[in-house]
Amino acid sequence: MMSDLETRITKWYDDLNELTSEDLEARRDVELVITKLDDGQLRVAEIDARGEVVVHDWVKKAILMLFRLRSVEKSEVGPFEFLDKLELKRDYERRGVRVVPGASARRGSFLSPGVILMPSYVNIGAWVGPNTMVDTWATVGSCAQIGANVHLSGGVGIGGVLEPPNAVPVVIEDDAFIGSRCIVVEGARVGKGSVLGAGTILNPSIPVIDAATGEEVSRGRVPDYCVAISASRRRAFEGGEFFLPCVLIIRRLSEGERHDKTTLNAVLREHGVAT
Repeated sequence: MMSDLETRITKWYDDLNELTSEDLEARRDVELVITKLDDGQLRVAEIDARGEVVVHDWVKKAILMLFRLRSVEKSEVGPFEFLDKLELKRDYERRGVRVVPGASARRGSFLSPGVILMPSYVNIGAWVGPNTMVDTWATVGSCAQIGANVHLSGGVGIGGVLEPPNAVPVVIEDDAFIGSRCIVVEGARVGKGSVLGAGTILNPSIPVIDAATGEEVSRGRVPDYCVAISASRRRAFEGGEFFLPCVLIIRRLSEGERHDKTTLNAVLREHGVAT
């Protein structure tokens, strides 16, 4: 059943083109959704009992309306000046989050206790689970869902997915390790306990192939407890043969094996890949 808040947000969104910053009732409801996102009472998306990603599109609609209902305002944080429609998160000590200078998170994102932000960025609608590390220059895009005990290595780009409202965001499940300079976008998904080698690109059009069998196991989704690396495969076209990107599963892990760094590094070195 739809909650009263969900019903009102859906109604306001149907009149999106007519909304202005003067519509105080709509703004009140939208601001309430953003506050609940910021405190972790609401999520843009989550994994259900069947293992499928469920998108709460009405929450996304509230985010989209926020930018319609708010005006650009100047804010200052120490010596830094910002000009935006949304302020940054605050009160990290109460939240149990460590934030290194140079890191920022927008209000309406949620950071669980134990999260560490090195100089990095987390956008509105994103959810970051307990004890996850967002390393230097990593970006967590709008509405991305990052699990617990995840490591997003230096320079990782987790893409944002805001429109259309029912679009599935990027999901990185618990205990995953995303290697340096990986790019995961457009609703791609990395399973629990899996590892992406450095520089891997994953989106819904990228085939994920099992190196042991040569079979394509999915598009844009790395299964649980896998080590996967960037690769390419030959394809014939009228103009000749070319190599197209793919993601190659080079090892299936047992639960908990990802945390054995010696074993993991040996697997990656065998294939000439770094983390």
